[in-house]
Amino acid sequence: MLIRYLPQLEIFQLAIISSKLYYNQSSIHEPILANSFFYFSLVILKVSVYPFHMKTLPLLLIACLFSVSSFAQDITGQWNGALKVQTVQLRLVFNVKKTESGYSATMDSPDQGAFGIPVTSTSFENGNLKISITNANINYEGTLGDDNIIIGVFTQAGQSFPMNLSREEIENPLSKRPQEPKKPFPYRSEEVVFENIQGEILLAGTLTLPEQTGSFPAVVLISGSGAQNRDEELMGHKPFLVLSDYLTKNGIAVLRFDDRGTAASTGDFSNATSVDFATDVASAVQYLQARPEIDKSKIGLIGHSEGGIIAPMVAGNSDDIDFIVLLAGTGIRGDKLLLAQQALIGEASGMSPNQLAENDMISKKTFEIMLKDQGEAELKGEITNYMTQVFRNIPAENIPEGMSEEEFVNAQVEQLTSPWMQYFIKYDPAPALEKVSCPVLAINGEKDLQVPPKENLEAIKAALEKGGNTNVTTMELPGLNHLFQEAETGAPSEYAEIEQTFSPKAMEVVLEWIKGRVR
Repeated sequence: MLIRYLPQLEIFQLAIISSKLYYNQSSIHEPILANSFFYFSLVILKVSVYPFHMKTLPLLLIACLFSVSSFAQDITGQWNGALKVQTVQLRLVFNVKKTESGYSATMDSPDQGAFGIPVTSTSFENGNLKISITNANINYEGTLGDDNIIIGVFTQAGQSFPMNLSREEIENPLSKRPQEPKKPFPYRSEEVVFENIQGEILLAGTLTLPEQTGSFPAVVLISGSGAQNRDEELMGHKPFLVLSDYLTKNGIAVLRFDDRGTAASTGDFSNATSVDFATDVASAVQYLQARPEIDKSKIGLIGHSEGGIIAPMVAGNSDDIDFIVLLAGTGIRGDKLLLAQQALIGEASGMSPNQLAENDMISKKTFEIMLKDQGEAELKGEITNYMTQVFRNIPAENIPEGMSEEEFVNAQVEQLTSPWMQYFIKYDPAPALEKVSCPVLAINGEKDLQVPPKENLEAIKAALEKGGNTNVTTMELPGLNHLFQEAETGAPSEYAEIEQTFSPKAMEVVLEWIKGRVR
């Protein structure tokens, strides 16, 4: 999914940026369609912010990368902490492993739905843990005590916040998620691992099967952009856990899995594109075909957001897919989607017409550069020159303390020239959709500001029909946002606040349509 940025307001900005994602406390959400990032930059600053959107790119504000690490003799394993700023709490998890030269680590931000964030530099000597993220002006220093608690301080851009780390998992006190299923489940749930032979990686997931014996229709769930775990966890919600629970209770087997390089799956997420993720999904289908509990003639795909791009890629090149469901999938080229998203989210966040126009101008110019047929060096050179110009036009009072021009520009260049972003900006879903011959259900929420429903549903339907597919159902569901929650405005800032994870009405639409295909 995506994110945007607010107009110039005094806010505490919990900015988590991955090479494609920027989170802002007033507008937090999952990346709309981006994969291959979540090199986060955790920014906690009271600053004036220029408007942007999530899966769009932060062209005016900081987009530093946040990678963290932690080392220690006996410090391997999981360490949990929480940054608290006024009334805001952001949970962080450091996962530490021993290496030949010392230690390696990744960071998770459960409240942001970000997992497997790579680490840069760390040290652990005489019980003192130091973590430094130089390009984001971030430092963490703490001392491991006899009680197995690290007492420490997190610092960025001159502002410091206490943050202690312990082995105990920290629950989010604000997250009320009544739809989240609890064990014991009224169906079988199995942890599985399958191989993507082409990618030479192992993908870990969960297969849920109806309790009774038999051969069942099955679906593979395909997550949205960003490094997602098998539950597509974000903002304290677990949409795929809720959806798989509902479908399995109603007789459909479900396979959901961690993205490559995320959670328990191996592989490199940061350099992957939608094409690579499509091979992961194809491998999941092959795994289901080998399971005796699965009806091989009734295997479908359900893709959310970027997953709605990937599902047609797989279905158009395979005779093994019986149907696909596109949840907030896209039908227009990446740059056009991001421009539309940026405008909608910016307007919803209260940006002025002048700010919207300025944002649009900067984004269009950036996309023009990215759409050129040129080499990597030339692209980076042009982006560097343009981002330098952008930075120098930002009013001094809107630049976070301690952020240099070089840091800003380097972060933008790294984000905009990443493999995923370069691919996504240029990708037009139409040709892949034209190759899909199986039945298709495409649904969007009426209040989706990340993937505008009208233009995307129309484009999806037009492409499918151009390819000769007449078994197409498109629906715009009233009152629902990009996550298919019942929402007031659809703004990403509501995602975490809404207790509902997935509208029962939306899940019923999906279930009844699938039942009609697999009878």
